[in-house]
Amino acid sequence: MKVVVYAFYGGALGCLLLALRELFLGLEENRCSMTYMFEYPEYRQRVQLPRYVARQYPAYGLYLYGEGVYAQETRGLKLTGAPVLFLPGNAGSYKQGRSLGSVALRKAENMEGGIHLNVFTIDFNEELVALYGGGLLRQTHFLHESIKVILRLYKDRPDPPQSVVLVGHSMGGVVARALFTLPGFSPGLVSLILTQASPHQAPVLSLDPYILEFYSSVSRRWSTEAEDLRNVTVLSVGGGYRDYQVRSGLTALSCSADDPNKMAVVVSESNALPHHMVMVWCKELVLATVRAFFDLIEPETRQVNVVELYFYIVCLVCVYRVHVPVYQAFKIIVTSHCMATKGKMIIKVPWFREDSFVTAGIPSVTEMSGMLHTSRHDNTSSALLQLHTSPNCQYKVIFHRTHRWWRCGPVLLVYTAAVLLLALRRQLGCIIQTGHTVALREAAASGLQPHKVELPILILHLQGWFQEGWTALGLPDVDMLPLTTTEDISQDAAGSWQYWPHLVSLLLCVLGAAVAFWGSAVLSASVHMLSFLLVSRHSGTLRPSAQILLILSLIVVGGATCGALAIAVSFLIHLYRVVATTSLLLMSQCRSL
Repeated sequence: MKVVVYAFYGGALGCLLLALRELFLGLEENRCSMTYMFEYPEYRQRVQLPRYVARQYPAYGLYLYGEGVYAQETRGLKLTGAPVLFLPGNAGSYKQGRSLGSVALRKAENMEGGIHLNVFTIDFNEELVALYGGGLLRQTHFLHESIKVILRLYKDRPDPPQSVVLVGHSMGGVVARALFTLPGFSPGLVSLILTQASPHQAPVLSLDPYILEFYSSVSRRWSTEAEDLRNVTVLSVGGGYRDYQVRSGLTALSCSADDPNKMAVVVSESNALPHHMVMVWCKELVLATVRAFFDLIEPETRQVNVVELYFYIVCLVCVYRVHVPVYQAFKIIVTSHCMATKGKMIIKVPWFREDSFVTAGIPSVTEMSGMLHTSRHDNTSSALLQLHTSPNCQYKVIFHRTHRWWRCGPVLLVYTAAVLLLALRRQLGCIIQTGHTVALREAAASGLQPHKVELPILILHLQGWFQEGWTALGLPDVDMLPLTTTEDISQDAAGSWQYWPHLVSLLLCVLGAAVAFWGSAVLSASVHMLSFLLVSRHSGTLRPSAQILLILSLIVVGGATCGALAIAVSFLIHLYRVVATTSLLLMSQCRSL
């Protein structure tokens, strides 16, 4: 029986390794280059804040980006440019605004009339606001104070600016939109918001009630009072299907379709690199952003005017969201036998601005990845592939259906946790019945019980009150087995693929059980190995006074670090006790032999 169990979980582990191979090796060529500074960047120019602001937010700061001669000229904060404020995201540094600031300085050298940008950046102390939402509202208030301080720097100018352009990366873009939820905030202070890979639809991870409440207030403000915010231009830029942290479907804006000042797009330059931070330093994207800002500056006032907004951003189709956490994808391979004219391939997605554009060589075999970020909301439109070809050429088009398993990573962790909980249930049951426990590996092997994981979610999803409550919390759609057949882009090519989504949850449950099984096996082997290496002559038990001191220390550390460090220290202490006890037992057995 053990051989069958190991063979089953070995096969599941093989499937998981194949998915990881596609994740790390199935990459297209790099189409995004690094941004470099022309001169040494300086962040010593810290903007002085009012005393009450500095006392209330001692960990935050406001800086003006500078390089070389420009840094010397602006040392006294006598500014004449258009103010742009960069907001870092989760665990982001204020120094990430250097790409935007440096390119803006180089662009200003070629502009007539002294037109230029003053790029500010906020130091949020690299807070983990995506994991703990308690600091989001505090960052929003500090952003409001920073905007007022920036505008005061221009008060001596003949025609001072009345608003600031905000550029927010990741959670920084969500904080930018949250400004409009503050009771004392004037919407006229911000006329343009550019967000980079910001999860506007829902948080990537909903770990506490603070982040859910924050998202609910932002969504409620921008949806119920949309008319009051029509003059605020918002452009949300998704990172493409290589952004593993924030899928571009979350970057869509929940705004009215007839509002031309709200737009969500997906850029193609950043999807060549599997990194969420590529949006900050990607040269092609930064150049397009800075060029757009300068095009929006009026020569007379030297300020940004967003009456007409033009952005030079190429969109890319990425992911198709079905009822389960699997994103259908396909590869289009076009073989051309033309010797004179290049061809073009365009995928148009009417319900989301994620069109993809690829140029085919002569002659060549061109491969194009097609994945959709969001599913269509109705049956009135479909994704369309356009081939701009030459009448004298012959082309061969091949579609390959694929599935991008890396989008299931967060859900796979949930299934793994569910299997571990079922394994713990088995261990506790054995202790109650027999007084003895079973090995974690054996309990994990019996923890594969999909009916206990899938059926409760399916039953709850059928209840109207559950759906209403789930939506009211601002949570993403529940991942579950589909109740109806998922529609394909092409009904003729559906075939057996239309039944695939019904098996995905089951497959993910098997993969989660494999992770739990082999993880427990590795943990068991590691404990035995450490026991031999760290032979101890005591059981690792502390004196009562030492235990009390340790508990008080962990409480203090937990309060200072939101509990993360305290939990890690507790885990290491208990691991040491397990290793020490195990090594003591092994030594006793060896001596008896």
